[in-house]
Amino acid sequence: MSDSLKNQTLTKDEGIALLKAHDVTPTQQRVDIARILFARSQHMSAEQVMLAANRAGADVSKATVYNTLGLFAGKGMVRQVIVDSAKVFYDSNTSPHFHFYNVDTGKLTDVDERQVNITRLPTLPDGTVTDGVDVIIRVRQDKS
Repeated sequence: MSDSLKNQTLTKDEGIALLKAHDVTPTQQRVDIARILFARSQHMSAEQVMLAANRAGADVSKATVYNTLGLFAGKGMVRQVIVDSAKVFYDSNTSPHFHFYNVDTGKLTDVDERQVNITRLPTLPDGTVTDGVDVIIRVRQDKS
Protein backbone atom coordinates (compact mmCIF):
# COMPACT_ATOMS: atom_id res chain seq x y z
CA MET A 1 0.00 0.00 0.00
CA SER A 2 1.41 3.43 -0.90
CA ASP A 3 2.18 5.95 1.84
CA SER A 4 -0.54 8.32 0.61
CA LEU A 5 -3.17 5.59 0.95
CA LYS A 6 -1.94 4.48 4.38
CA ASN A 7 -3.04 7.85 5.75
CA GLN A 8 -6.47 7.43 4.18
CA THR A 9 -7.39 3.97 5.45
CA LEU A 10 -8.31 2.24 8.68
CA THR A 11 -6.09 -0.53 9.98
CA LYS A 12 -7.19 -4.05 9.22
CA ASP A 13 -8.17 -4.56 12.88
CA GLU A 14 -10.21 -1.32 12.87
CA GLY A 15 -12.00 -2.46 9.71
CA ILE A 16 -12.81 -5.86 11.20
CA ALA A 17 -14.06 -4.29 14.44
CA LEU A 18 -16.28 -1.87 12.54
CA LEU A 19 -17.86 -4.64 10.48
CA LYS A 20 -18.42 -6.85 13.52
CA ALA A 21 -20.02 -3.92 15.38
CA HIS A 22 -22.61 -3.74 12.57
CA ASP A 23 -23.14 -7.51 12.43
CA VAL A 24 -21.34 -7.84 9.08
CA THR A 25 -19.15 -10.90 8.51
CA PRO A 26 -15.65 -9.53 7.88
CA THR A 27 -14.52 -11.14 4.61
CA GLN A 28 -11.23 -9.89 3.15
CA GLN A 29 -12.98 -7.87 0.44
CA ARG A 30 -15.41 -6.25 2.91
CA VAL A 31 -12.55 -5.33 5.21
CA ASP A 32 -10.59 -3.86 2.28
CA ILE A 33 -13.59 -1.74 1.24
CA ALA A 34 -14.38 -0.67 4.82
CA ARG A 35 -10.78 0.38 5.43
CA ILE A 36 -11.03 2.91 2.62
CA LEU A 37 -14.64 4.04 2.88
CA PHE A 38 -14.68 4.63 6.65
CA ALA A 39 -11.25 6.21 7.06
CA ARG A 40 -12.97 9.62 7.19
CA SER A 41 -16.29 11.24 6.42
CA GLN A 42 -16.52 11.16 2.63
CA HIS A 43 -18.73 10.60 -0.39
CA MET A 44 -17.59 7.94 -2.83
CA SER A 45 -19.18 6.31 -5.86
CA ALA A 46 -18.85 2.56 -6.31
CA GLU A 47 -16.32 3.20 -9.07
CA GLN A 48 -14.24 5.40 -6.76
CA VAL A 49 -14.34 2.74 -4.03
CA MET A 50 -13.24 0.04 -6.49
CA LEU A 51 -10.40 2.19 -7.85
CA ALA A 52 -9.17 3.13 -4.37
CA ALA A 53 -9.35 -0.48 -3.15
CA ASN A 54 -7.47 -1.81 -6.14
CA ARG A 55 -4.84 0.96 -5.85
CA ALA A 56 -4.38 -0.09 -2.22
CA GLY A 57 -3.59 -3.63 -3.35
CA ALA A 58 -6.99 -5.21 -2.80
CA ASP A 59 -8.41 -7.43 -5.50
CA VAL A 60 -12.11 -6.57 -5.60
CA SER A 61 -14.48 -6.90 -8.52
CA LYS A 62 -17.17 -4.42 -9.51
CA ALA A 63 -19.87 -6.87 -8.40
CA THR A 64 -18.22 -7.31 -4.99
CA VAL A 65 -18.02 -3.54 -4.51
CA TYR A 66 -21.69 -3.02 -5.41
CA ASN A 67 -22.83 -5.93 -3.24
CA THR A 68 -20.70 -4.76 -0.30
CA LEU A 69 -21.91 -1.16 -0.57
CA GLY A 70 -25.50 -2.43 -0.72
CA LEU A 71 -24.87 -4.50 2.41
CA PHE A 72 -23.31 -1.53 4.21
CA ALA A 73 -26.30 0.64 3.25
CA GLY A 74 -28.73 -2.04 4.44
CA LYS A 75 -26.93 -2.18 7.80
CA GLY A 76 -27.07 1.62 8.15
CA MET A 77 -23.30 2.01 7.86
CA VAL A 78 -23.54 4.36 4.85
CA ARG A 79 -26.21 6.52 3.27
CA GLN A 80 -26.96 6.15 -0.40
CA VAL A 81 -27.19 9.58 -1.98
CA ILE A 82 -28.79 9.36 -5.41
CA VAL A 83 -27.96 12.57 -7.28
CA ASP A 84 -29.41 11.39 -10.59
CA SER A 85 -30.43 8.15 -12.26
CA ALA A 86 -26.83 7.36 -13.20
CA LYS A 87 -24.92 8.64 -10.15
CA VAL A 88 -25.04 7.23 -6.62
CA PHE A 89 -22.69 8.20 -3.82
CA TYR A 90 -22.11 6.28 -0.60
CA ASP A 91 -21.81 8.67 2.32
CA SER A 92 -19.88 7.47 5.36
CA ASN A 93 -21.48 10.27 7.41
CA THR A 94 -24.85 8.85 8.47
CA SER A 95 -25.82 11.75 10.74
CA PRO A 96 -28.68 13.99 9.51
CA HIS A 97 -27.40 16.42 6.87
CA PHE A 98 -28.03 17.57 3.33
CA HIS A 99 -25.85 17.98 0.24
CA PHE A 100 -24.61 20.28 -2.50
CA TYR A 101 -23.98 18.49 -5.78
CA ASN A 102 -21.82 20.35 -8.29
CA VAL A 103 -23.03 19.22 -11.70
CA ASP A 104 -19.88 20.59 -13.39
CA THR A 105 -17.35 18.81 -11.19
CA GLY A 106 -19.42 15.84 -9.99
CA LYS A 107 -18.48 16.65 -6.40
CA LEU A 108 -20.87 16.05 -3.50
CA THR A 109 -20.36 18.07 -0.30
CA ASP A 110 -22.18 18.25 3.01
CA VAL A 111 -24.61 20.93 4.12
CA ASP A 112 -25.30 21.05 7.84
CA GLU A 113 -28.97 20.30 8.48
CA ARG A 114 -29.22 23.44 10.62
CA GLN A 115 -28.62 25.55 7.49
CA VAL A 116 -31.80 24.24 5.85
CA ASN A 117 -35.24 25.12 7.16
CA ILE A 118 -38.06 22.85 6.04
CA THR A 119 -41.20 24.17 7.67
CA ARG A 120 -43.81 21.80 6.34
CA LEU A 121 -44.04 18.40 4.72
CA PRO A 122 -47.06 17.12 2.82
CA THR A 123 -49.61 14.84 4.45
CA LEU A 124 -48.22 11.33 4.35
CA PRO A 125 -50.08 8.50 2.65
CA ASP A 126 -52.15 6.38 5.04
CA GLY A 127 -50.15 3.76 6.90
CA THR A 128 -46.76 5.44 6.38
CA VAL A 129 -44.27 7.35 8.52
CA THR A 130 -41.43 9.65 7.50
CA ASP A 131 -38.17 7.74 7.15
CA GLY A 132 -36.05 10.77 6.29
CA VAL A 133 -35.85 13.85 4.12
CA ASP A 134 -33.07 14.17 1.57
CA VAL A 135 -32.16 17.56 0.15
CA ILE A 136 -29.70 17.80 -2.71
CA ILE A 137 -28.97 21.31 -3.89
CA ARG A 138 -27.58 21.16 -7.41
CA VAL A 139 -25.07 23.89 -8.22
CA ARG A 140 -22.86 24.74 -11.16
CA GLN A 141 -19.96 27.09 -11.72
CA ASP A 142 -21.00 30.72 -12.20
CA LYS A 143 -19.78 31.62 -15.67
CA SER A 144 -20.82 35.27 -15.59
